[in-house]
Amino acid sequence: METLMIAGGRPLKGTVTISGAKNSAVALVPAAILAETPVTLDNLPDLSDVAIYTELLTELGAVVSRTADQMTVDPTSLRSVPLPNGNVKKLRASYYLMGALLGRFGEAVIGLPGGCNFEPRPIDQHIKGFEALGARVTNEGGAIHIRASRLTGAKIYLDVVSVGATINIMLAAARAKGVTIIENAAKEPEIIDVATLLNSMGAQIKGVGTETIRIEGVDSLHGCRHSIIPDRIQAGTYMIAAAATRGDVIVDNVIPKHMEAVTAKLLEMGVQITEMDEAIRVVGRPDYEPVDVKALVYPGFATDIQSPMASLLTQANGVSILTDYVYSNRFKYVPELIRMGANIRLEGRSAVIQGGTPLSAAKVTATDLRAGAALVIAGLTVGGGVTEVSGVEFIDRGYDNLVSNLSMLGAEIWRQG
Repeated sequence: METLMIAGGRPLKGTVTISGAKNSAVALVPAAILAETPVTLDNLPDLSDVAIYTELLTELGAVVSRTADQMTVDPTSLRSVPLPNGNVKKLRASYYLMGALLGRFGEAVIGLPGGCNFEPRPIDQHIKGFEALGARVTNEGGAIHIRASRLTGAKIYLDVVSVGATINIMLAAARAKGVTIIENAAKEPEIIDVATLLNSMGAQIKGVGTETIRIEGVDSLHGCRHSIIPDRIQAGTYMIAAAATRGDVIVDNVIPKHMEAVTAKLLEMGVQITEMDEAIRVVGRPDYEPVDVKALVYPGFATDIQSPMASLLTQANGVSILTDYVYSNRFKYVPELIRMGANIRLEGRSAVIQGGTPLSAAKVTATDLRAGAALVIAGLTVGGGVTEVSGVEFIDRGYDNLVSNLSMLGAEIWRQG
C-alpha cells in the first residue's frame, strides 16, 4: 500500500494551477445521463472518484470517453440497471445516481453509498424530496429502491441545509411534470455549477445560489458542453499550505469570491493576500495570530477546509478554537496531529489548539480525504526528519497531481510502496 513521504521545512514558492471542482464533478457526471444526446465536460479533475463514476456509467450502458481533462458521456444506449453493490459502495457521491436515474427512467436501485449508515451524512432529506415528487422509496437488502410511475412537481422544504439533497432533488425534478420549489436550499457554488449544466441541457431552473430554487420540469434534455468551475477546497488547501510553510505561492485558476471565507481568516492571522482576477497570491509570515474559526454552510468557512486549517493553527502564537457546525465528528485527524506534537484538545464540536509548539516527523494515517490534506500540510512544516502519511487512497479522492504540484512548489515529497 502506498504512503506519502514528506521531508518538510521548505517554504512553498511558485505557482500552482487549480483543477476542476471535485464536488462539482461528482454531481455533473451523473447529471449528464439525464440528457438523450452526448454531454462533454471540460476542466474535469483526474480523481479516483471520477474514475469510479466512469465505471458506474459504463455499467449503465453509457459510452464514456476521456482525454486529458475532458470527458464525453454518450447516454444514447443508457438503460436502468440495478446497482446494489460494487462500485457504488466505494463512492459517497454515488447517491446522485438516485436522482439522475429517477429523473431519466422513473426508477433507481442503488446500494447505500459508500457503505453509508446514515450517519454522519444521512440521506433522509434526499428521500424526503423523492417521495414529495411522487416516488416510493424502500430499503431492500441493503439497497435503496426508488420507483415512480410519474414524477410531479412539489414544494419541498429541507429540514437541514444539504448540498447533496439540493442537487439530488434538482436532478430528479428537472424532468418531472410541473413546478418544483426547493426551500432552505443549499447555496454552494457547486450547486450553481450543476444548475448551469442542466440549463444548458434545456432545463428550466431559477434561483440557484439563494434559499429558494424553482424548477420547471421539461420532457427531455439534450447534450451540451460545459466547463467545470475551479475547486475552491483544493485552492483553499494550497493557500493554507503556503501560509503554513511561510511560503510565497500564486494559486491560479480560482474564483476569488468563492475563497472569501478562507481569505478573511488568513488575513486575520497576518498572512499577506493579494487577489487578482483569477488568481490569489499568498505570502506567509514568521509569526501568526491565533484566530477562532467556525465551519458553516456556504458562504461560511467550508467544513472541507477545517482539517487543513487545524494544521495551520498549530503554527499560530496562542490559542485558537476551531468549531465545526456542519459535521460534529470531523476531528478524527486530531490524534494524528497530536502524534506529531500538536497541542490540541477536543471539546464537543470544537478543537482547542494551542499553537507555537513545533511539530515533529512521525508515521501518521489519513482517516479521510481532508484529514489526509491536514497531515500533508503538517508534514510540510516539520523542519527535520521524514513524515510518513498512509491512507493515500483517501487523498487521491480529492487532490489530483498533489505530489507533482507540491514538488513544483519546492516541497520534498514522494510516493513510496
